[in-house]
Amino acid sequence: MTATLDKQMPAAGGMRPKVGWGQWLRERGVYVALAVLVVYNVIFTAHFNNWDTIQLLFAQLPPVLLVSLGMALVIGTGGIDLSVGATMAIASAVMAKFVSPASSGGFGGPIFLAIVLGILAGLVVGVFNGVVVAVAKVQPIVATLSLLVAGRGIALAITGGALIELFVPFLKVVRQGELFGIPYVMLVAAAVAIVVTILLRRTTFGYRLVAIGGNLRASVLAGIPVRRTLITVYAISGVLAAIAGEIATARLRASDPSYIGLLMELSAITAVVVGGTPLNGGRVRILGTVAGVVLLQLLQTTLVSHNIPDSVSQMVEALIIVGAVYIQRTSRSST
Repeated sequence: MTATLDKQMPAAGGMRPKVGWGQWLRERGVYVALAVLVVYNVIFTAHFNNWDTIQLLFAQLPPVLLVSLGMALVIGTGGIDLSVGATMAIASAVMAKFVSPASSGGFGGPIFLAIVLGILAGLVVGVFNGVVVAVAKVQPIVATLSLLVAGRGIALAITGGALIELFVPFLKVVRQGELFGIPYVMLVAAAVAIVVTILLRRTTFGYRLVAIGGNLRASVLAGIPVRRTLITVYAISGVLAAIAGEIATARLRASDPSYIGLLMELSAITAVVVGGTPLNGGRVRILGTVAGVVLLQLLQTTLVSHNIPDSVSQMVEALIIVGAVYIQRTSRSST
């Protein structure tokens, strides 16, 4: 007990205790890795300095970033959401089915209502996950795994198993619209990141979320509305995944339930973990999550630019996950 207290108290003379390398890497490693990767691309990757390349990166980031922000909140409570990819597919299917013309088997509805319905579908999925976790007391990995399996089947059922092409002017604006050279969808994702940061740092909800992840039993004894908070967290994750699915649909110009959101849950978990949010909850690092998303997307772009096979890219991502988890474990054992 004395040793533990000594580690937490400042050293003589007001100096802070020495920070271990594991803690330092967990706090700043993602930024160092991102800086190194940027420098590498500036030197060795052709046309990397072109604004067109940066715009392309901006266009690819929003879906992963939105899903990762929701995932960070869920992991902050000590949970996990494996259904985000399937949620993207469901939202995409709902939007496409509603807006596509009757001659194609759709309803021919207005695009703005179709977008709202897709987001509502994501909300329903998120609330369902939250209720199963918070009320039925099912482990988050089991609760969300069910929709990982069933969700894509639901999306296929909505579309009849077929790809639905979308020729909607507004989706072209979503896909190509820019403000000062920055895609609209990137500005939306950045705004969401700011809102989530404020939610975590400046609201009671944020404090409750972190408290639940830090110690669930103590949170219950302290009178924190655990059920309501957990349901809200999963609902936010579902909504952000739905928006990501609609953005991905606009980029693809079609709803493809077999492709939209595929393996997105793994990319989001990787970004969150690499960004420094511990898998056991109790802390959320939004800026680190954003940096993790940029790092992973830039890494994929770099590998493609140098003609590295996609199979190698997936193995590199797996190694990054293992490394990030190891660093977190080392950091916890040294504190």
